[in-house]
Amino acid sequence: MRLYLGVDLGSTTSKAVVVDDDEHVIGRGITNTRSNYDVAVEIARRDAMTDARLALALRVLGDDAAEVAEAFWITTDLHRLEALRQSCRSTAAAIPGEGPRLVPAVDMILARMVEEAGELFNAQTRSRGSFFRDIVGARFHALAEEASQRGGLDFERVLGVYDRAILDAENQLFELPFGDVFAAAVERAMLTGAWRVAALASGRAAAAATFEVAGFVGTGYGRARLPFPRDCIRSEILCHGLGARTMLPRTRTVLDIGGQDTKAIQVDGAGLVTSFQMNDRCAAGCGRYLGYIADELSLGLHELGPLALTSKRPARITSTCTVFAGTEIRDLLSVGEKREDVLAGLHRAIVTRAMSLLARSGGVSEELTFTGGVARNPAAVAALRDMVHAHYGPRTINVHPDSIYTGALGAALFARRGVPADDLPDGKECKGCNA
Repeated sequence: MRLYLGVDLGSTTSKAVVVDDDEHVIGRGITNTRSNYDVAVEIARRDAMTDARLALALRVLGDDAAEVAEAFWITTDLHRLEALRQSCRSTAAAIPGEGPRLVPAVDMILARMVEEAGELFNAQTRSRGSFFRDIVGARFHALAEEASQRGGLDFERVLGVYDRAILDAENQLFELPFGDVFAAAVERAMLTGAWRVAALASGRAAAAATFEVAGFVGTGYGRARLPFPRDCIRSEILCHGLGARTMLPRTRTVLDIGGQDTKAIQVDGAGLVTSFQMNDRCAAGCGRYLGYIADELSLGLHELGPLALTSKRPARITSTCTVFAGTEIRDLLSVGEKREDVLAGLHRAIVTRAMSLLARSGGVSEELTFTGGVARNPAAVAALRDMVHAHYGPRTINVHPDSIYTGALGAALFARRGVPADDLPDGKECKGCNA
């Protein structure tokens, strides 16, 4: 089976998408880009290829497909959890004088996580955009407090074991045998009878399927780090424009708010960019800014939007500067402003900044599609909808469920269109994806 790979190496997340000859998406992969850009890209790529193979295996399952898919990814995360356990054990054992007490404590913590895997790594958690590191980090923190109180251990010392071990665990690349993981997922989903037989047979067939990557294109904030030829690199502007128009064909304006930058893009009916504007070098008002705010308020990133939506009276925020955000938040809270009102004001300030880019790029005509990680934030979406309607009148504001993959999708489409179906001899490598 011939596939085309698109990779979007962002400052906070790395995404990969694979499409087939008909430009249908058949696999996606995503991970955080915190510790190592090169490893993050490879993890996203492998997960996208695994997702494509999983899609093949699930075709025979009908209503049971979603349950087996969730069981598959939980099984995969259990292997990652084992890698973390091994890393925690070796890290704890190497601490002079503390190893004999710390090793049993981290063993207990990781054993609890294994028991809770179904709750920790379920589809709902994934849909919030939480990654393995975020999930296990939050749970390890809570369990470390319990273990420290029960065993008379230094809490910071226990937490320090995790902080060092997660870097090692995240940077391990391992390719699990697809057939074995799929069989374990079928067992976990407790399929029986004819469905079980059909699923196992389909899993074996998917494991044996041959995938050929006929073309590839990379994009994103860190695209210069990608191990791709220069002619297989495309700008984020082009990829988001084509990706958004492909997801939602009536799109003519695209607003992308990523980790480090904001882009306002105008496209024509073919998804070709006609004009654009980007923010300056500062990351103010982008995903990294929201991440800083979450840390400042001791909240999860996914909690910011829902809490902001409960506001009755948004606070007035004078700046979206990341450097001064903490000070301004503390000042507002110290004079009695509620957290939800501060957060509502922050979201409005972010969107106000984006609106100026939209205006300079050509305004909002017909349908606007909101992409990037911030498009998953309901308060940002609500503020954008209100401001667009106030400035431009009724407009359709689209937020696709897979909006975070828009850039990677556009890259995959450029890869496909750079290698015509009849022009690539069997067994030949891509000679340059010059779409």
